[in-house]
Amino acid sequence: MGCPKVQQPHYDLLRFLDAQKFAYAQALRELKTDRKQSHWIWYIFPQQKGLGHSYNSKYYGLDGEGEARAFVEHEILGDRLRECCKALLFHKDKDIKYIMGSGIDVLKLKTSMRLFNKVSPNDVFEKVLDAFF
Repeated sequence: MGCPKVQQPHYDLLRFLDAQKFAYAQALRELKTDRKQSHWIWYIFPQQKGLGHSYNSKYYGLDGEGEARAFVEHEILGDRLRECCKALLFHKDKDIKYIMGSGIDVLKLKTSMRLFNKVSPNDVFEKVLDAFF
């Protein structure tokens, strides 16, 4: 008979694709020019659910390591996340608070990178952590 197939959980990653539809190019442009100026951190560098209390923090919070892994393995979201990380690394000689625009966004970035580094070690996330934290 064999072992039953374990069904993978379904994660609603569409919420990130919808949010990034109009904001991703702007976010990448800001990161490439070394200064975050608009509000996109929740769906570009998402963190673990439960760390924030705002609507966006709750809505875009990742539901644990499984959803973080699904995000980073998604062909569009994972590529975009890595591209944004590489844009940050281009400015590794600069102060991360200057780049991110506020201390709170620095903390959000750090927790995001820690989560993604945990589910995808030896990736660009570790380089961001080493460069800025």
